[in-house]
Amino acid sequence: MVILLRNLLLIVWISALSVAALSEESKAQDTRLKTILVIGDSISAGFGIPMQQGWVALLGKELQRQGHPTRVINASISGDTSQGGVSRLPALLTTHQPDLVVIELGGNDGLRGTPIRLIRANLQRMMDQATQANSDILLLGMQIPPNYGRKYTQSFREIFPTLASQNAVPYVPFLLDKVATTPGMMQADGIHPTAAAQPLMMASVYPEILAWLKR
Repeated sequence: MVILLRNLLLIVWISALSVAALSEESKAQDTRLKTILVIGDSISAGFGIPMQQGWVALLGKELQRQGHPTRVINASISGDTSQGGVSRLPALLTTHQPDLVVIELGGNDGLRGTPIRLIRANLQRMMDQATQANSDILLLGMQIPPNYGRKYTQSFREIFPTLASQNAVPYVPFLLDKVATTPGMMQADGIHPTAAAQPLMMASVYPEILAWLKR
């Protein structure tokens, strides 16, 4: 009887150790969970479509499906500008402590004819803020219609590769590259992508995210 009781106590003790070990392993996995913060404007906020159909939401789903558990936070606001990003980013960095900050801003600045030097300075300041918070950076490029004049349009386009090169960060040349001139991929306003365009936009960003996760 004593031996049986001793064996039962031993089994209970071993089980408790196993549960504790699993719990610690689970905590370690949670600690390793990467956080991706996307800060952008209406292009990333999913203007005109359900938010869950937007490219940012699709990115989170694809990462999970491919076995890359991450926390994707969409802090994009329709109508936001690079100056708005400068103002909002510090609090977002403090709250979410992201491992990666994806910056998709500047488009509205360009459409408003904001001086190129101001757009560049604001984006650089956001990149500095992210770096100071020990966050990696992915820059998403944008382009504007040619009716703003050749010089301004070209100067705007060059903002993104120039900043990416100067800061040695990866970037996507043009988030709307495969949708901007494709029939059915843009809403009636000619500015915002349709739901059908979102998977293509996500696919243009996904390789850079995957490369970052593997580094």
